[in-house]
Amino acid sequence: MTARNPIAGRSLRRIVVVPAAGDRRRGLIIASGLHARCALGRSGTSRRKREGDGATPAGRFSILAVLYRADRLPRPLTRLPTASIRPDLGWCDDPAHRRYNRLVRLPFEASHERLWRQDHLYDLVAILDYNLPIPQPGAGSAIFLHVAAPDFAPTAGCIALAPNVMRRLLAVVGPRTAIEVR
Repeated sequence: MTARNPIAGRSLRRIVVVPAAGDRRRGLIIASGLHARCALGRSGTSRRKREGDGATPAGRFSILAVLYRADRLPRPLTRLPTASIRPDLGWCDDPAHRRYNRLVRLPFEASHERLWRQDHLYDLVAILDYNLPIPQPGAGSAIFLHVAAPDFAPTAGCIALAPNVMRRLLAVVGPRTAIEVR
């Protein structure tokens, strides 16, 4: 990760994510004066997240770092550690592998998610501290805040936001900002 991008002012302390009434795969993100829709996992939220269940984990999390596609976007304005995504980066999602729920360099022998994608979902990614720093095998991996599909289709377990909302949020969060998923 590269050095932090300093911004004047204080960081937002708390972000709340609540499932939408009538559709557990969609939600509302509330942060200070911001209220915006978001996409959640295809199975809604769960306090018992398991690898591959399609649920967004419920709980309280920190944002560890931000990754972005430098070939598509300028460096995001944020107080968090930031790095550009390269074509050789992935995230291990194999519960049996010692690098489970970790950033990995490709090619990688175990099951993994590619971070360099053709769609724009991972153009801007905030890594949440879910199942970290010591990952529990099978408890879920690659839980991020990322860009939503144009139709806000459900995710595999992440929280997805419109690109402009993602940029606004990253500009006001810091290392002490908590995300509370209900």
